[in-house]
Amino acid sequence: MNKDRFIEEVENLGIKITDKKLDQLERYYELLIEYNKVMNLTGITEQEEVYLKHFYDSLTISKIIDLNKQDNLCDLGSGAGFPGIVIKIFYPELNIVLVDSLNKRINFLNTVIKELELKNIEAIHTRIEDYSKENKEKFDVVTARAVAPLNILLELGINLVKVGKYFIAMKGNIENEPNYSNALKKLNCNLGNIIKFKLPIEESNRSLIKIIKEKTTSKLFPRKYNEIKKKPL
Repeated sequence: MNKDRFIEEVENLGIKITDKKLDQLERYYELLIEYNKVMNLTGITEQEEVYLKHFYDSLTISKIIDLNKQDNLCDLGSGAGFPGIVIKIFYPELNIVLVDSLNKRINFLNTVIKELELKNIEAIHTRIEDYSKENKEKFDVVTARAVAPLNILLELGINLVKVGKYFIAMKGNIENEPNYSNALKKLNCNLGNIIKFKLPIEESNRSLIKIIKEKTTSKLFPRKYNEIKKKPL
């Protein structure tokens, strides 16, 4: 996806693009490639691929929720900052927390935050289950992109979501997703909706799953972060 096509597709999502945002993305890409030489951040390094599979893909969350109407967001297992950093660039008023268990990635995220002069965004080095226990019902939106099966994600992260607010899983093809209906019931959640679509150009499958937290979750599950592995979409 070249930059002209990126601009066109992002505008089709209803998201405003400015020169500043494009400059921030360009610097983000440069840092990603620079740091990827010494640590494993992504297997996708070609610029047009990064703009499609990381930058544009991160912004497709707008298909299922209007982030302009939310106050804060937590990105679980943020990795190299997708979708959290990209969302922050395009929704600067949104308060964002990035959570990751690997300190090297947190150091990279902090470098990006500083270089791009992003405000009201924090990268935290901790395990998801630990952060979830300590920050009960703090966020309007909790999201995770290609981290783990949804039933495990919910058990790890639903405690972070305010009652009446949203957990959004960003997935590839969900045809083989394990059944998560029991997790929804036990965790006092309902399925809001699922949006399936294809990425432009390459036509790979994508799915967005919105879960609504109906009431406080009384039972937490003893999942461990090392049970999950972030996989590329």
